[in-house]
Amino acid sequence: MVGLWFARLGAELALPARPLITSLGNPKPQPRPALVQTGERSVIVVGGVWISRTIELPALRRGLHLVTAEIIGAMPEIAGLSAGLLHAQILHTSAALTLNENADPSVGIDLATWLDEIAPEEAAYWTHTLEGPDDMPAHAKAALLGASVSVPIAAGLPQLGTWQGIHLCELRDHAGPRRIVLTLAGE
Repeated sequence: MVGLWFARLGAELALPARPLITSLGNPKPQPRPALVQTGERSVIVVGGVWISRTIELPALRRGLHLVTAEIIGAMPEIAGLSAGLLHAQILHTSAALTLNENADPSVGIDLATWLDEIAPEEAAYWTHTLEGPDDMPAHAKAALLGASVSVPIAAGLPQLGTWQGIHLCELRDHAGPRRIVLTLAGE
């Protein structure tokens, strides 16, 4: 049975590189578990790779920012996969990630304008106002846009449409750096 085992941070296993083992009743060789070091976690996998890494992007002005290169660049292991999935999740409730147009910057401007119409600052119905007038609207916009995106991987390349890119949607006026957890799984 193929399974996943999680090793504790800093645990060390001495496993040969990709040896094959066989079991009774199963004549087909199975890959031996391999240890993958990921910076924050060590994961043992059978027949594939799982990598989890956290990146931090610098503080950005309010708006939609194309971050495809930063996210894909932080996972060079993508190039070695024949098939897989890259998942990105932002660790903040007043920012979001989205897949959208990457060629014409006016799309980001129009989306930001539309979001400001949907969740305006200074609206009388907001009760969460302790962190400033842009905070609660940012939470509402983040709820609409979402905290994560997933991108299929094939033949070592992210499978994005011709005009698609990964955008960080900065929804606050004076936000700090933003952390994003990247998880890559595949073979």
